[in-house]
Amino acid sequence: MFVRELHLRDFRSWPQADLELGPGPTVITGRNGFGKTNLIESLFYLATMRSHRVGNDAPLVASSKTSALVTATVENNGRELTASLQINAEGSNKAWLNTSPQRRPRDLLGVLRTVLFAPEDLMLVRGDPSDRRRFLDELVAQRGPRLAAARSDYDRVLRQRSALLKTAGSALRRGGSDGASVLSTLDVWDSQLADLGAAVTAARIDVLNDLRPHVVGSYAAIAPHSRPADLRYRSSAGDAVLPADDEPADPEHIASVLLAELARVRDKEIDRGLSLVGPHRDDLDLILGSETAKGFASHGESWSFALALRLGSVELTRVEGIEPVIMLDDVFAELDAARRRKLVEFTAGAEQLLITAAVADDIPEQIGGRRIRVELLEEDGVRRSVITGVDDLGSLGPGSEIVGSLDAVLDGSQELSGESGTLSS
Repeated sequence: MFVRELHLRDFRSWPQADLELGPGPTVITGRNGFGKTNLIESLFYLATMRSHRVGNDAPLVASSKTSALVTATVENNGRELTASLQINAEGSNKAWLNTSPQRRPRDLLGVLRTVLFAPEDLMLVRGDPSDRRRFLDELVAQRGPRLAAARSDYDRVLRQRSALLKTAGSALRRGGSDGASVLSTLDVWDSQLADLGAAVTAARIDVLNDLRPHVVGSYAAIAPHSRPADLRYRSSAGDAVLPADDEPADPEHIASVLLAELARVRDKEIDRGLSLVGPHRDDLDLILGSETAKGFASHGESWSFALALRLGSVELTRVEGIEPVIMLDDVFAELDAARRRKLVEFTAGAEQLLITAAVADDIPEQIGGRRIRVELLEEDGVRRSVITGVDDLGSLGPGSEIVGSLDAVLDGSQELSGESGTLSS
């Protein structure tokens, strides 16, 4: 699988970008803040329906604009699909597949499969449970729209149930019909939360069981002298939700466990006005030896574990019969020589490898391919990213060119394809 074309309109710092890509490595260089990561982020969003940097869509839309457009043409085993996503600063997004409107943006899930490794991945080891939940949910979402729908529906029910809990205490104190109505409504929300929560939990457990051996093996290869690594799902409803001996998760069993636990903690939830049980409170334990990595792992062990999680994700996708697009966002500057070497060895066979770096010298010399340079221009107080050149044009094939030039942009006599660079091959 590889991205053949990427087109952006009003996405973050890019008023316009038109890139023709291809198999093999592509390295995007530019100083921090120049917009190179935004290119990677747009593809990751298209693959997962979420950003790896922000929790809502508004920052993805260029200043003073109401929407951004991301379009990518993806080739997979000779089959070509073009996915387009309109990201709105407010309101629902819109999606198209081969110019045909889709009912929901998540219908695009599965068109592009990616694995992104970024400096933020250190938070998978050292950060909050929400970082690790997001990691699992991204893997689940890329398996298709149906599994992603369960999480979306769960979040909707969770918001409504939590809003009820905030008012339940005062209603119960008033008693009478108000109290009875609250309890009856809460019973309905408990049932829906348990059913949808079971679907989310089961999908996470199943993807974790598939992922686990790949992460264990990757960590052992990266850090052969460290303690052995392992992964374990930790549910807010207790170990009763977990299947035995890596068996597939049973959603019906999980739903019954969640429902019983919701009943047990109901008084506490009403007192606190919070939903205390469900996949929104779960965690992924990253284990080194007999201890959880968070709080006990050294800096080197933490980076090794973060890297192993991403490399394991690549192997998981390959086992499913898909060669994912591997994206490395400014990570070589964060790794020591040994981990750089392991990463280079592992990604050498990638069908498509997209790399960003602030300094070209951070990229190991074994990595060939093309080099795209990105600059940030400011005119009348408006900052915008542009593509200013390509190194090693011969690797792009005959007729390759960059349309426009930096000098022309700087003197105002010519735009790079309107407002940005256009790379063609």
